[in-house]
Order: sequence, then C-alpha cells, then structure tokens
Amino acid sequence: SKFLNDKWMIKNGFLNDVQEHKPWWWNMKVQKLNLSAPLILLPEVSCQKAIEILQEKGYDQAPVVAESGLILGMVTLSNTLTSVLAGNAQFSDPITKVIYTQFSKIGLEDTLGRLSCILENDRFSVVVHEQMQFNGDGSFFMKQMVFGVVTVMDLLTFVSRHDEE
Repeated sequence: SKFLNDKWMIKNGFLNDVQEHKPWWWNMKVQKLNLSAPLILLPEVSCQKAIEILQEKGYDQAPVVAESGLILGMVTLSNTLTSVLAGNAQFSDPITKVIYTQFSKIGLEDTLGRLSCILENDRFSVVVHEQMQFNGDGSFFMKQMVFGVVTVMDLLTFVSRHDEE
C-alpha cells in the first residue's frame, strides 16, 4: 500500500521527518534554491510558438497559466514535439492540447527533503506560493502564484555548490 511507503507519504505531505541519516540540506527550505522566475505560457499560445519560445529561451518545460492566474498544466518541449510529429496535435493548435495536467507542486516553505522525494519520481515540480486575493465585496479566494519550476539538476547544483564551500 502506498500509505506504508514513506517516500510517497513525504511526497504527498503526510510525513515530514523519516530519514534517519539526513544530509545537511534535508531540512532547508525550497526558497534557498534561489530559483529564477519561470517562463510562463498563456493557454492561447500555439504549439509551434511554444516550441520556438522554449528552444529560443533554453527551457525544457514551462507552466501554462490562465490570465486569471489559474495553473492549467505544464508543457514540455519533448512532449509537444512528439505530439505534433505523431499527428496528435497540429502546430497551429493551442498548447493546452498537449499539456500535462498531473504535476507536482511544492511550496517555498517546504523542505528540500520533500522536494528530493518528489523528484525521485517526477522530472520537475512547480514551486507555488498561495496568497489571498480579495474581491470588491470583501470576499476572498486563495490564488496560487508560480515562483519557479525546479528539477533534479537544480537540487544537485545547489548541493554540489554548497558542498564545495
């Protein structure tokens, strides 16, 4: 059962501290990674334009976010190219035709240990921060803002740079 799997429990936020011999970075916060602002695509961007943008800017993946701030999914360069070449999407189709709607999210205050567990199974995680957004009538809702996309290379780079120091 996945409920008996510590890594699954950490990845999904049910357990915090299960590793006996934690590395020095295990309890550090995700915000310590100093991620750069992500490239974000709007849903109306075409597959062709998304491919061009990702290649030109040197990104492998990007969040697709509606004008309202709702995170619709993630697009990867390889999946977009594969979908177009296989005929499952056209270059002119909106990028929403090829997005991944299943992806991991992590907060700035979460630990690098939790991130490490997520990245054992996922190629990336979207770093989000929730904030309260108020309407004119005083009602509010929680809005997620994308702060970055983190990969295993980001974590490895952080650890190796600080190990050298």
